[in-house]
Amino acid sequence: MNTPNAFAAISEVFRSRHSVRRFLPTPVPREVVAELLQLASTSPSGTNAQPWKVYALAGDARKALSDAILERFNRDEAETPEFPYYPAEWVEPWLSRRRKLGFGLYGLVGIQKGDKARMKEQTGRNFLFFDAPVGLILTMDRRLTHGMFLDYGVFIAHFVIAAQARGLGTCVQNALCEYPQTIHRQLGISEQEEIVGGIALGYPDPDAPENRIVTEREPVEGFTAFRGF
Repeated sequence: MNTPNAFAAISEVFRSRHSVRRFLPTPVPREVVAELLQLASTSPSGTNAQPWKVYALAGDARKALSDAILERFNRDEAETPEFPYYPAEWVEPWLSRRRKLGFGLYGLVGIQKGDKARMKEQTGRNFLFFDAPVGLILTMDRRLTHGMFLDYGVFIAHFVIAAQARGLGTCVQNALCEYPQTIHRQLGISEQEEIVGGIALGYPDPDAPENRIVTEREPVEGFTAFRGF
């Protein structure tokens, strides 16, 4: 449907989307999760490869995975990520953006600079899917190449936008990539599958201060070179 009203509606969904870091316990029905995944699967991929595979967890299954990861995290038992997500060294402008987000989040939840115990506690909430009732684990077959992460990113974008339009919140979580061995073992995932990341899904807690954070975006002129217009 290519109409001005449709563009205005989807523009509002895009602009209202933000990462949610505390959710209500309200369950999300399986059929709703399936509907969102079906919409996400309409995203384009090279040669229609559709490289994504999803494990949707709720209830005891989600809790068991969270408990297993938190046990290792709290013991400082690190695992080897399957691929580097972040650079070995942060430089500008990405360093400042990262720091601003971190300081802003810590400020909202009352964590003082240097309070390592509270910082670790906040980091650990990643592995609780921020209390979301649904956690998704995303994998990709190792026989595919990392170039297909581009296709996977479009799939994830479709999913989070569809969820936003459905009145749900999401948080895309790369932190889960830090515990691939535990995820493989806990979910019985084949070693042929690489852990790509995770997504927390649920209804945002409107009273949570961490859900008030608004990240700035670089203006179009800052990242686009227009030529020939």
